[in-house]
Amino acid sequence: MEKIKDVWVQFFQSERNDQMNWWQRKKEMYRKRGAEIVRVSGKGQAFETIRYDNRTECQYLLHMSFLIKQGDHFIREEQVIPFQFQLKDGQITDHRRAEMISPEETTHPSVNATESYRSQQRFSYDRRAAVRYAERWWNSYNPEYRTFDVDCTNYVSQCMRAGGAPMRGAPDRSNGWWYKDDNWSYSWAVAHSLRWYLSGSTTGLKGKELESASELIPGDIICYDFEGDGRWDHNTIVVAKDADGMPLVNAHTNNSRHRYWSYEDSLAWTSDIRYKFFRIGE
Repeated sequence: MEKIKDVWVQFFQSERNDQMNWWQRKKEMYRKRGAEIVRVSGKGQAFETIRYDNRTECQYLLHMSFLIKQGDHFIREEQVIPFQFQLKDGQITDHRRAEMISPEETTHPSVNATESYRSQQRFSYDRRAAVRYAERWWNSYNPEYRTFDVDCTNYVSQCMRAGGAPMRGAPDRSNGWWYKDDNWSYSWAVAHSLRWYLSGSTTGLKGKELESASELIPGDIICYDFEGDGRWDHNTIVVAKDADGMPLVNAHTNNSRHRYWSYEDSLAWTSDIRYKFFRIGE
């Protein structure tokens, strides 16, 4: 069997897949920022192999590292991307990204966050603690929490919780924002629900909508509607700024570290994408 590295090089060099479009978009995204990719490295790690009578199905994680030069400033961006392929009679077929599907994303699209309270619960958001957590767990999983196939919102929620955001609403899953005893609110783990919770909450954890990404600071949250259809698909946490003062984010699902906030290099990106920018803790 070919090494995973050789398998991926063959896949990447093929002009008959969307990966080339991804690579071209990534280079163009950096060019527009006055930056360039000066070094790329990657390492594949197999995590599942299933053998049948005449074929083998393989799944692996590709950990990529990009060294970015922006003026005199250097950034190391990292991404971990799941892939799968079949090997039949020594030939590789159906080589593609592994699909991540979360049933809760389609079953519970929103959450109640507009209830009234006599007193406004306030909290001091420790941004450094939230970012430290985001950096510690960007490519691994805290065993104190459930891990989801689509884990972006669960990860972001954990980061905000590490920063001191107060939970409320248990045990009603459609109410508040909380995780308790291996149970959780929809807003804790579903991208669409967290986006609307941050907009609607009037106490405890809440989000102040900002006009532009440049206003964000580490510890803040970005929500993504990739197709612009009103269904919010993804969340990230800001962990740093680039040389132009624009956000760099960490995320789960396709685990990423110090990724440029716009996600133009994502295969999910479309020209209809919409963003929401939330200041947390104020």
